[in-house]
Amino acid sequence: MDRRTFLKIGVTAAVSSAAGVSLRLDTAEAGRNLIRPPGADPDNFLSKCIRCFKCGEVCPNKCIQFTGIGQGLSNLFTPYVEPRDQACILCMKCGEVCPTDALKKIGTESEELLEHVKMGTAEVDTSLCYSYNGRTCGVCYRACPFPDMALSLGMYATPIVDEKFCVGCGLCEKSCIHIPQAIRVKPHA
Repeated sequence: MDRRTFLKIGVTAAVSSAAGVSLRLDTAEAGRNLIRPPGADPDNFLSKCIRCFKCGEVCPNKCIQFTGIGQGLSNLFTPYVEPRDQACILCMKCGEVCPTDALKKIGTESEELLEHVKMGTAEVDTSLCYSYNGRTCGVCYRACPFPDMALSLGMYATPIVDEKFCVGCGLCEKSCIHIPQAIRVKPHA
């Protein structure tokens, strides 16, 4: 950790403390709402991740972000993806550079991705989705890397998610033209 990062953490902690904001220390709850990069070991991710930042550095789409103090000290500086900011393009470069196997090496063939990548599952809010409300859209379907498998279209281009095939990359969420987005990726618990 460089000096700038160390000072930033110290200042954040001091300001949080002075403002009466409590820091989340419980491991189980703090990181539960995070979408981890593809290939994350669901059972041992926190114990394997050494916070080396290599996954974020190699990501060509710059979708990998790192947690701050608000996600709890046990999650501090761990990688996550926020699809609305930048979705994962499933290049799998992050797993190639991970020195501890916290992110597993997975090939880029569709079969491998569908079998091993479980970042989360997309969920459609039918009350917001244009296609469910009389205005045909289909943008999320065109963004999906697994069309007609993970995401198919019903009548009037209504998106239908198949949880068996959705890997949670977030390309559908990123591309949704409705604000707030009508489709969101929920992380696997």
